[in-house]
Amino acid sequence: MSENLDRKYKKIAQIINSAGGTPLPVSDTLIEILRLIIDEQHLDFIGAFRKRRSQTMEQLKESSGLSENEIEKHVEELAKIGLIFNQPSSKGLMVYRLMPFFNVGVFEYTFMKALEDNPQNRKLAELFGKLRTENKARMKANPEVVVSFLEKMPPIDRTIPIRENKATGKEIVIDQEIEVGEQKILLTQTVEELIEKFDDIAVGHCFCRHHKDLLGEPCKQTDLRENCFTFGKSARYTSEQGFARMVSKEEALEILKKSEEDGLVHKAYHANFDIKQDETSICNCCNCCCGQAGGPTVNYTNYISQVDHDICVGCGTCVEHCHTESMKLNEEGKAENTGERCIGCGVCAYFCPENAITLVEKKRKVVIPPFR
Repeated sequence: MSENLDRKYKKIAQIINSAGGTPLPVSDTLIEILRLIIDEQHLDFIGAFRKRRSQTMEQLKESSGLSENEIEKHVEELAKIGLIFNQPSSKGLMVYRLMPFFNVGVFEYTFMKALEDNPQNRKLAELFGKLRTENKARMKANPEVVVSFLEKMPPIDRTIPIRENKATGKEIVIDQEIEVGEQKILLTQTVEELIEKFDDIAVGHCFCRHHKDLLGEPCKQTDLRENCFTFGKSARYTSEQGFARMVSKEEALEILKKSEEDGLVHKAYHANFDIKQDETSICNCCNCCCGQAGGPTVNYTNYISQVDHDICVGCGTCVEHCHTESMKLNEEGKAENTGERCIGCGVCAYFCPENAITLVEKKRKVVIPPFR
């Protein structure tokens, strides 16, 4: 590859980084991924997003110097790899948005669709795995810097709790708020309410578990794969590009119920990471494959778990299932929520055989640093 073309790919990597998501160093691994998924004919067009992440057709014609037909050809191909989001705004105006690498971007859309287990896709999975390993090593080497960065970030996702105890079938008790939050925002608090909000619902593969499958490292927690949801115009985009398929509300709820039975955590994503806006998607995360397993992450939650020590028998089931290592057995052998890592997912309460765990309202942002 010529030195000039190599510089172009590095420049494009910087532009995609500026689109949001998790910032990544422009490493050899990142450039190799770009070479695999983006043909060089698209590089100049992507460069047109240098100053503005979202553009209308008229704006793109000006910034790229291309005709409408030429732009549409670029968009058609780049949308199929999850790099360009092409859906009309709420006012019906078509907007073309450059997507990031991670946190609802190229990685997620690449592995959300069904991929054939072949050498090319395995190579891509290996490169993304290497990129994530490099990024985690970098963060673990500088935990103070990472925590400082996370504290300034808006929450990446919002936890929606499981609301039923498995052993009894009874609804998990929700106690009143123990700490008043700074802002009062009416949020959807059950997956049933969330599904009911949208007419367009699509489901695709869990991109994290699908990625691990291609690496030969299948999930230890669940056999479920097709349980990553998108809503509204995100559902229309993912289904049009072949990343997902449209489903009914009934099928969506059935998949979500199976996710709860396997102890997966419901995590909702909002447009621009703004919880005041409608949800765009929901993931059902395991504690071994998913990108935020082991931290770091920034989460918004309305709840924190609380153990009734008069009922708890110290079986350790909640400790085993806790995704954030917040549950421990204390000196008396009783379960105890030890700190602010709790994201109020309700998984501990769902699996508790004694129904000894309740959820208490506590609206807050949870910063989880890299696990040491």
